[in-house]
Amino acid sequence: MIARPAWLTDDAVRRMERAHVRAWPALQTRTVDGWLCRRSGGGSQRANSVSAIEFTGTDPDVALVRAETLYQFWNAPARFHTYDLTRPEDLANRLQGRGYDCGETTITMVKVPASTATEDPDVTLADRPDREWIGIYLDAITESRRAVNMLILGSIPSPRAFFTFRSEGQAVSTALCVAGFGCAVIECVATRAEARRQGGAEKVVRAAENWAARQDIRLIGLQVVETNNPAVRLYRRMGFLSAAANMFWVQPGHRAGFQS
Repeated sequence: MIARPAWLTDDAVRRMERAHVRAWPALQTRTVDGWLCRRSGGGSQRANSVSAIEFTGTDPDVALVRAETLYQFWNAPARFHTYDLTRPEDLANRLQGRGYDCGETTITMVKVPASTATEDPDVTLADRPDREWIGIYLDAITESRRAVNMLILGSIPSPRAFFTFRSEGQAVSTALCVAGFGCAVIECVATRAEARRQGGAEKVVRAAENWAARQDIRLIGLQVVETNNPAVRLYRRMGFLSAAANMFWVQPGHRAGFQS
C-alpha cells in the first residue's frame, strides 16, 4: 500500500478509481458480487480485468470461481485488477493462492487541479478526437491495443475533452480528460516520437488540469506504469502525488504482454 498524504481520504481514492473505470469503459461488462468484470479484447489490462472496488458477496472464493467461469464463457483468461482499497482486502493473497501471476504495476497519481488565468494558445480542445490526435495516440501504443482502443474512444462518456498541442502548426502531443464522481481522469497522454522530452506532454496535461478546474473538479488523477521513470518524474514535478498502486493478476498459463 502506498503512503499518501492525510488529506487524501479513502473515499477520495475510491472515487478516483471509479472515475478511472468510467473514463475508459470496457466493451463488455457484467457484475459478479459487486466486482465489475470487463472484457474488450486487444491488449489493455484495465479493459480486460475485474475491477474490485467493492464486494457485495459473502464468499470471495465462490465469487472467484463465478468470475473465472464468466471469462471462460467469454473465451478469455480471467484477470483481476487490485489496488490499495480492493474489496475484499485479502483478494491479492487469494489470487496468489490460486496461482495467479502478477503483471505490470501502475501507480495512480493525483493532485488538486489549479486553473491558470490564461490558456496556452498552442493547445486546442475538442469534444472528439480528430485525425491528427488519433494518429499520434495510436503510434504511441502497441499494435495489439489499437483496434480495441479506437472502439473504446468512441464510447468515452461526457464530460470529456480531447487536447492537442501543436508546435509550428504540427500536432505533437495529445491527452484526454474525463470527469466523473467529483474527479477528473487524464488518459491517452502521447507525443510524437521525434518530439519527446520537449515539453509537449506537460502542456496537454496542464491544459487538462485547467479544464478540470473549470468543471469545479476537486481532484484530478492519472495512472502511469510504475517503471516509466521519465513520466513519473514529470508528474511529480507537476505536483501529482502517489495515491495507490494498481496490480493486475492473470490466471496461470496466460501471462502476456498486456498494457494498462
